[in-house]
Amino acid sequence: MTSDELKLRTKQFALRVIRLVGALPKTIEGRAIANQLVRCGTSVAANYRAACRARSRSEFVAKIGVILEEADETQLWLELIIESKLLPLKRVEPLLGEATELVAIFVASRKSASSNLKSTI
Repeated sequence: MTSDELKLRTKQFALRVIRLVGALPKTIEGRAIANQLVRCGTSVAANYRAACRARSRSEFVAKIGVILEEADETQLWLELIIESKLLPLKRVEPLLGEATELVAIFVASRKSASSNLKSTI
């Protein structure tokens, strides 16, 4: 997957998060989770774009770490939506699957970039 393809994929993920947040109930619980989810879910794309502009390999590795944290946090909020039954499983599960795939992609990316960083030192 190229960096442009991953930029598009993370942007599409952010848009899907925004749409899901709009569907959450306007309850105290729904709003609390919506605020957290929209922040971390959209920051995956924003931070990936920043990582692509990193000035050094170590800066890239650090930014990938931030992306990984945000994607993992997104997974948590999606799991909470499912387990608290704020939205039907059918509505949330595809987005949770994408979040899981993004976590795996960025774990592999961080490992690869970290090992490349070590080999250049």
